[in-house]
Amino acid sequence: MVGAANTRPAAPLPPSPVRFLDPAPVTAPGNVWPVEKTSEFETYSNGLRIENQYAVGHRTRTYIAFMHDGGSEKRSEPAGIVYHTTESLQVPFEPGQNNVLKRVGESLLDYVRRRRCYNFLIDRFGRVFRIVNESDAADHAGHSVWADAQYYYVNLNDSFIGISFEAQTGAGEAVTSAGEPQLRAGAMLTEMLRSRYHISARNCVTHAQVSVNPANMQIGYHVDWASSFPFEKLGLPDNYATPSPAIALFGFAFDASFEQRAGVRLAAGALAAERDLIAAAERARLSPAAYRKALHRRFDATIRHAAH
Repeated sequence: MVGAANTRPAAPLPPSPVRFLDPAPVTAPGNVWPVEKTSEFETYSNGLRIENQYAVGHRTRTYIAFMHDGGSEKRSEPAGIVYHTTESLQVPFEPGQNNVLKRVGESLLDYVRRRRCYNFLIDRFGRVFRIVNESDAADHAGHSVWADAQYYYVNLNDSFIGISFEAQTGAGEAVTSAGEPQLRAGAMLTEMLRSRYHISARNCVTHAQVSVNPANMQIGYHVDWASSFPFEKLGLPDNYATPSPAIALFGFAFDASFEQRAGVRLAAGALAAERDLIAAAERARLSPAAYRKALHRRFDATIRHAAH
């Protein structure tokens, strides 16, 4: 429990050193509505079916969205989606493996349910399972940073919904290993969630894009969906083109091995943000190192603010 000395609101943060523009316009999600709902499943007007047999509660979703002008808002509805891969055992997806595929999938569902890992999981057959109810936060993003045109967010477990595909991603891979049934289901699920919660296309991103390590102030602590997420197949713009908010807002960096782990698309966003940081340092008449340290202090202040 937080002591009385720590319950006063934190002082407003200074304005963001950079702003993030929305991506090129994309088709807004249609009006997706529920058609049928039982304790076992839900169906929706766009063809989506969600299985509810594994659904559980967790801590109530609540978080602070930080405004670029220095203000903040306390919220309880999700602001975005983070896409993951389970990095679990992958059995060949072929008819002779049906029993093994189902057995492995059921074991995975039990595991992620017990650990409250995601809000949704999409299995190899394209079935969508609700794990943690959307009203609650799942433990999916860890230390993380993202930003849109108006707000920025830290530690996205509470602010973003977690969707995981039963798949693996290799270091730097450019082509997805997720199957077409999974991608079709992912597109319908994304459309429903965007319609229900008015989620911007800008805030539909991969774990690799948002993951950071505060211990060494580097990006890319987790690199699932580093460069292979097929945004276009889910009706989204290529958000890999967005400069990394963690670098531009808070001075996170990356090491020499990052491009090999991240792949070309994620590395391009990191390099773009690094150029933005250097340009901002010049405008502030500081060396890049001194400017980065100032951004590190800004990150620490933001994390303290988020804890109130």
